[in-house]
Amino acid sequence: MRNPSVRVIHTNRDLLLLRMDGGRVLVEACDAAGGIGSKSNDNVKASSRIVGRMTARVALMELLSVGAEPLSIVATLPVELKPTGNRILRGIMDEVRYADYGGLPIISSSEKNVRVKQTGVGVTVLGIIAQSQLMIGQCRPGDELVAIGEPRVKGEVLEGERRRLNADTKDLFKLQNCSFVHEIIPVGSRGIWHEAEVLAKDSNVSVTQARSSVDLRKSAGPSTVLLCATPAEHLDHLKRLVSRKPASIIGRFHSK
Repeated sequence: MRNPSVRVIHTNRDLLLLRMDGGRVLVEACDAAGGIGSKSNDNVKASSRIVGRMTARVALMELLSVGAEPLSIVATLPVELKPTGNRILRGIMDEVRYADYGGLPIISSSEKNVRVKQTGVGVTVLGIIAQSQLMIGQCRPGDELVAIGEPRVKGEVLEGERRRLNADTKDLFKLQNCSFVHEIIPVGSRGIWHEAEVLAKDSNVSVTQARSSVDLRKSAGPSTVLLCATPAEHLDHLKRLVSRKPASIIGRFHSK
């Protein structure tokens, strides 16, 4: 029988939010990658380990960006366990440790019956937070919308990683530790402006574009960009926090 105490909390983000007893919210985030790896039919060549790491990063940042505490990880591996699956798992755990959640429990399943010629991976992260602390719908009229990192996709992602230009969980934590950063959201395949509109919808405000050289429609692949909302007077401080990453004003929020 369906549990009547569990209710879905609406958001335009790529998250599932389930309100539970005691004022708690179960948060679920996921990401998938396909055709990227070292197998013969992969369209973009990359190591299995980096594929696992980047896929895990997306799901982790989606969940962490709303303030949730990760509880566990599910790795769905439509590849053989040895060697590809194990390499993907090592990449997933690399990213989990990088985010300082090294003890996080993980469950996984791999393909055991069919020979696979193309890489695929899915990662789901489950977390929890008190509903009163959920960091959604916090953008305010007058806030500037800042992009940390640049949209990168396919082979560009590897170059961004090598040069440490992609946004990551360390950047997210730096931003969250600032009281003047009102809200954060990772950008994925639908581009910066899609996520800007998601923030505006959840906060019941409007958003207008600023003049910028950043391509607001380009895919940001595995969340190579973070968007954050902050008042204009804190922009210099924010840019110093993430000084190694590109930071661009791409919009402003207004009352409807």
